[in-house]
Amino acid sequence: MARRPLPRILSTGSAQIARSRELARTAADSATDVLHPLITITRGLRRLAAAGRRKWADTPKDKRGPLLFLVASVILVVALVPYGPLLAVITLMAAAAWQGRDRAPATPEGPDESRTERLKSLYEALVPYFSAAEDPEPLYAHGGAWDKAFPEYEFDSSGRVSHLAVRYPAYFPDGEPESRSRVEHLLAAKSGRGREYHFDWDEEGNQLTVTVLAPLPTDIAAQRFVTAPGETVLGFTDPTEVQRTLPLTHGEERRDVPPVVWRTGIRSTEPHLLVVGQPGTGTSTLLRSIALQALQHGDILVVEGGGTGEYACLTGRDGVLAVECGLTGALAGLEWAATETERRLIAVNRARQEGNPPPSDTRRPLWLLLDRPTALGHVAAADGAKDPLSLLQVPLRHGRAAGVTVVVAEQFDAMDGLGDAVRQHTRARVVLGPATTEQLQAVLGDRPHTTPTAHVPPGRGYARLGAGPVLRLQVPATPDPYDDATSDAHRQAVLDLLPPRSTPADAEPTELAEPDSEVPAEPVGEPVAAKAVAADSS
Repeated sequence: MARRPLPRILSTGSAQIARSRELARTAADSATDVLHPLITITRGLRRLAAAGRRKWADTPKDKRGPLLFLVASVILVVALVPYGPLLAVITLMAAAAWQGRDRAPATPEGPDESRTERLKSLYEALVPYFSAAEDPEPLYAHGGAWDKAFPEYEFDSSGRVSHLAVRYPAYFPDGEPESRSRVEHLLAAKSGRGREYHFDWDEEGNQLTVTVLAPLPTDIAAQRFVTAPGETVLGFTDPTEVQRTLPLTHGEERRDVPPVVWRTGIRSTEPHLLVVGQPGTGTSTLLRSIALQALQHGDILVVEGGGTGEYACLTGRDGVLAVECGLTGALAGLEWAATETERRLIAVNRARQEGNPPPSDTRRPLWLLLDRPTALGHVAAADGAKDPLSLLQVPLRHGRAAGVTVVVAEQFDAMDGLGDAVRQHTRARVVLGPATTEQLQAVLGDRPHTTPTAHVPPGRGYARLGAGPVLRLQVPATPDPYDDATSDAHRQAVLDLLPPRSTPADAEPTELAEPDSEVPAEPVGEPVAAKAVAADSS
């Protein structure tokens, strides 16, 4: 059946509508230009009338009669004077035109003297980096025109540069990290210290864009995040770096914040995490935040090498297999974890060969959280025992297929104690606290596009997931609720997220037993191997 052509009104209607809109817009602009004097006079008359009403309202009632007599006398005199009404109308129109003028202050065409001096200083400082003796028409030269090198610039309220576009010659080696680092360091020092700058290098257009980054929010407390199973929120970053936001609550306030989401599980390309930082930078805070999120859908085993009791709040909770602070308990727990990983692999492989889904006891995720494990390695070396990190090879290599996730937190000065297995299989990396560019590159594998500052709040750092970009990171406040220095709001936020305390399987129910007893107990439904770990550690 042949297609019938559309009516002409439908086929050409859009073009006619667009043409009609353009004609109407042109006519409106022309009418505005023609009627601009009339619009100005009308606006002035309205302002004069408003001023007259305010004057009449402000006049006391006992003085309104003389005021009316004075106005009537003026009108009578103007009417009797030759050409009086004409002069009165001209005077009124002139006053209305003056009152109806556009009073918006004129925008200055360029920066003021102080800002111009700042831009000249930046230009002169960049001359040694962006100039060459062989260049016949150098863009950068001492005493040259800075406005050609800086096509865009913005300043904040304090007069410091907040946005700057820098043009540079094509022969500058912008592909070398050392050359970039020198220019970035210079711009950050000359534009104002104590701020973080984002550098965007456009190698095709030979232009560098410098932007001052706003500080990340540090008032976000621990809470339930809207995530899917297998997703863990490491912290929050800049809104321009990720395409997702999470609804958060801060007291009675609700807002959307862009998160850094780490995905684990069978299809994850970064199944394990390495956290590095200085003392007091928030590495234990990040592990507590991860533990509270992991307990929603899985079980955790915590090994604390520092022995400071940072994870005492997790002891005896549902889903917490053990919290080990000693060498004996750590070795027993990690040996069980390696055996459990092998058992899960065998069970999953057998089910796949038989054409059945994986068993239910292999689907629940198992998390191994190790805080400063190298400290236990030193104790093991002194006692002639096995290094606990050597027991992580099986969970690290086969943990993704078995549903086992390993998170290791260590300090910079003990990075040499981590084995090759930890370095090779932890493709998700986080660096917290102040660090040099060389340290960031050594841990993350790439330089950040921002300038790290010397003083940062706890939980502030950088994150990189696999081969992705380096992102700024702020960890949610998840302090130890048993610490006296913790605020009441943050303490209560962490306590609300803790699961209830587990009841031993052989315990007799009593009416006087409290559901939130402080005595540690085995979690319900704990595997037999985990019970053996608790027995060995005791």
